[in-house]
Amino acid sequence: MKKVMRSKSVQALLVCLGLAWMFGCVTAPETGRKQLVLIGGAQELQLGLQAFDQMKQEVPISKDARTKALVEKVGRRIAAVADLPGAQWEFVVFESPDANAFCLPGGKVGVYTGILPITRDEAGLATVIGHEVAHAAAHHGAERMSRAMVTQGLGEVASAYLGGKDPRYQAAFGSLYGIGTQLGETLPHSRKQESEADQIGLIWMAKAGYNPEAAVGFWQRFAEYNQRQGSQTPLFLRTHPLDEQRIANLKQWMPQAKAAYRPAR
Repeated sequence: MKKVMRSKSVQALLVCLGLAWMFGCVTAPETGRKQLVLIGGAQELQLGLQAFDQMKQEVPISKDARTKALVEKVGRRIAAVADLPGAQWEFVVFESPDANAFCLPGGKVGVYTGILPITRDEAGLATVIGHEVAHAAAHHGAERMSRAMVTQGLGEVASAYLGGKDPRYQAAFGSLYGIGTQLGETLPHSRKQESEADQIGLIWMAKAGYNPEAAVGFWQRFAEYNQRQGSQTPLFLRTHPLDEQRIANLKQWMPQAKAAYRPAR
């Protein structure tokens, strides 16, 4: 009786996963890549707003008016060409030594002061903001959550099947499945999303009137920064592509970006 119930549960879960794959597919802007996104737009937006409000409470906000005006100016130009309907744009400069930036669902952009020496100018900043806005517009966070849901579901199917044979197999499978999905699926997909954000951001900075060639210069400076930090993480354990690979990709996409480039007046 238990075996029959387990079999029906597995079948039901597989059907649900199949339906999710059929009805959860969306298309990324500019690249046309098909994605699995099971998180609704309203839910994704709410998560982004909550996270940004919490961020503003926990991390000091810069009081430098000139820096804030610069980030606002560049951000608005990127926002004007970005494919992010319904965005409630907000640009905040956070006081932090981290060389980082982000864009949450809903158009909530944060730039850390630690990355400004590397961006150097408007075009460098446009490279960063274009990349981060691309993540939000391509729903990369929701896509990661959706793929994790599917991975967990498939793991439960296989675990239930093996558990019916021998509990020792189930325990071993759970351990190996977690490691295997992390190295074989999660991290490679994260690197793919980073490359996609590079490509989309490159096109959008060009459409916003910034010379896309400046993106190469920024990533070269960022590579030098990483070398000074002594990052030695192997590629297969990285969430981001190697800097030299990113630069090579940008040069490959440059003709497409230059075709979209319209110098600002």
